[in-house]
Amino acid sequence: MSIPLSYTLRNLAARKVTTLLTAGGMALVVFVFATVLMLEEGLRKTLVETGSPDNVVVTRRSAGTEVQSVVDRDQAAVVENQPEVAYGAGGLRLTSKETVVLISLTKRDSDKSSNVLIRGVGQTGIELRPQVAIVKGRMFRPGSTEIIAGKSVAERYQGAGIGETLRFGQREWTVVGMMDAGKTGFDSEIWGDVDQLMQAFRRPVYSSVILKLNDPAAFPQLKARIESDPRLTVEAKQESVFYAEQSQLLANFIRYLGMVLSIIFSVGAIIGAMITMYASVANRTAEIGTLRALGFRRKNILSAFLAEALMLGAAGGVAGLVLASFMQFFTISTMNWQSFSELAFSFTLNLTIIVKSFVFALAMGLAGGFLPAAQAARLNIVDSLRAA
Repeated sequence: MSIPLSYTLRNLAARKVTTLLTAGGMALVVFVFATVLMLEEGLRKTLVETGSPDNVVVTRRSAGTEVQSVVDRDQAAVVENQPEVAYGAGGLRLTSKETVVLISLTKRDSDKSSNVLIRGVGQTGIELRPQVAIVKGRMFRPGSTEIIAGKSVAERYQGAGIGETLRFGQREWTVVGMMDAGKTGFDSEIWGDVDQLMQAFRRPVYSSVILKLNDPAAFPQLKARIESDPRLTVEAKQESVFYAEQSQLLANFIRYLGMVLSIIFSVGAIIGAMITMYASVANRTAEIGTLRALGFRRKNILSAFLAEALMLGAAGGVAGLVLASFMQFFTISTMNWQSFSELAFSFTLNLTIIVKSFVFALAMGLAGGFLPAAQAARLNIVDSLRAA
């Protein structure tokens, strides 16, 4: 014979203030826990979706990032003439020799400056990235000092809107278009003609070469040939893998910091739940004795109080997840530790995060309720009835 669930619900409803305070404390912890996971997932998704499995990024061996990479013109010519490279509609090889530099821009809403990544691309640079679309204005003209800005850059930085001008590399650059890259890393970049940018920054070499493959399955063959060629000092990675690696360092830091904060806050929430449950046991000693006298066993008492603690955790979990879900409407920016440029991304909530957060909330409830529940189950029937 088990104690009805309605009994547990009635006891929680009878202590409205303590129930709300305890569940509220758990909700705040779940909010922090879920928000950290959403932050990590948003960063990972932004960078991973920047790359395509059909594309290959070729950089200097062991460079790690395009900012630190150097690929000279002779090596770039060898790389772009590999047989696995696809052709576009105009008969051009789908390759883009690119240069990457950092400049400092001032934000629109403050006087603070941040690094923004400038990418010089070839004629087929945008064709290689189908997720990138010009949503306002037009594409820059080859051989000109025109540039296009990612949506995030255009909205957040002074001089980056359509029709405005930016000065860098000892030249004036006119913004003629805004690109929407589908919330990928390219939204935080500015693109221009690779040759003009190399001249402006006096760079005789490229940062990377981007290739589109006829068949993604041919990548191992291409990689083996390029990396074993004695004329080359480069390495090849699938673009999706390249950008996934870019996210690992910062994502791991966010995850570990978030876990530490969640553990610290959860200790307080568990102690709060434990105090609430101990108070509940003390106030219901006679009631527990009556239940035992009616034939309910120790395990029934234990189960009833554990159910009460789990309900507190569940209520806190639902409330915390509801609060965290509103974070999806916010976009934040931070420095990409690999490229040292600012990267904008959104909080991302998915089913995995919901499940993890809810299980975490139940675990807090269980941890806070187990000892009080065990104490209630151990109460002597006679002593409990005397307390009445």
